[in-house]
Amino acid sequence: ILFKNSGRQVTDLIPSTAPKPDPTPQDAIYVMLDAARDGNLSAYLASFTGPMETALKQSIAEQGEAAFARYLKDSNAPIKGIAINEPQTLTGEVKLRVEYVFQDRNEIQFYYLEKQGRDWKIARLDSAERVKTLIPYGTPVQ
Repeated sequence: ILFKNSGRQVTDLIPSTAPKPDPTPQDAIYVMLDAARDGNLSAYLASFTGPMETALKQSIAEQGEAAFARYLKDSNAPIKGIAINEPQTLTGEVKLRVEYVFQDRNEIQFYYLEKQGRDWKIARLDSAERVKTLIPYGTPVQ
């Protein structure tokens, strides 16, 4: 049998049988943020569970899908970066410290996630706490 070199590796032609690792709580936060940035309501809602999911569905029903998608995009546009700490295990859930980096400040927010099947879902979160930065994001180094 002759194989024509198409630039692909032989391993590219063999399907992987290795199981994918379960998503982490951090993955759930990144998926939610990507969905918010893209205005993808179904993916955004799929990141939540319980009363948070119910409240979000209510907000979407009141504002309309287009307005809520625009709100998600607009509220995530100024974010310059994100730092997520390792999860702290609590009874039945994990707690993550998420720090959002903006041009003029940082905000810290704690997320509480529950595992549902293979996936982690955001069950609740604390109010964001603003942190004034000494040197604003993007300041040129001198």
